[in-house]
Amino acid sequence: MANEVTVPLLPCGSIDEIADFYRMLGFEVTYRQQRPNPYVALRREDLQLHFFGMPDFDPEQSYGSCLVFVRDTGELYQEFAEGMRAVHGKLLISGIPRMTRPRKRKNTDNLSGFSLVDPGGNWIRIFQARDSGDSDPSTSRLGKALQSAVVLGDSRGDHRQAARILDSALARDDAVRTMDLVEALVYRAELAVTLRDSETADTLLARVRAIMLDDTDRERLAGVLDNAGELERVRDAER
Repeated sequence: MANEVTVPLLPCGSIDEIADFYRMLGFEVTYRQQRPNPYVALRREDLQLHFFGMPDFDPEQSYGSCLVFVRDTGELYQEFAEGMRAVHGKLLISGIPRMTRPRKRKNTDNLSGFSLVDPGGNWIRIFQARDSGDSDPSTSRLGKALQSAVVLGDSRGDHRQAARILDSALARDDAVRTMDLVEALVYRAELAVTLRDSETADTLLARVRAIMLDDTDRERLAGVLDNAGELERVRDAER
């Protein structure tokens, strides 16, 4: 057999809130009913997500989750980000709903991935296709700490523990690669924004701006530096 299709069915408090959120990301409603039970079906090209409404549902307590594998996580992330900016004027990176950035994760064979947490508290975990993994991840102490922090922060939503891991690693005086240092500082700043710790976020972003980078560094760190700029825009919007 081939061409099988699996469609996740996920809980939410309000199907209308869910529909508005996913429309922002380029989905269309293909089916909706309110009785005998709230239900909405959404589709974006070949990606289908269905939701059922539950009275008094608490998204903070949701265990809803699904995996989505795509050819290019960066392209899909940018399309989702554009939809968020068009509606909210910024990316949603804290609270519920929110979205993380594409990053390689050691708990998924170093595949690039990002997570979308919708208004129902469901984690839509989007990963690069299996043949796109990086077989040579950073082996520095700070690089390994960053990998562990990403698993905790982006995969499990434990932002405080992820921040503690990076704070401990960044406090060491070890010589580190510029690449690892900038990536760790920017991710720690993102965690600070997520935790609504504006003072720490500002301090970390200032450290990033103060690091001298040559053209090669800037090219290799282009995506990370873009994230730093996005974090500054989010901070400005929240002031």
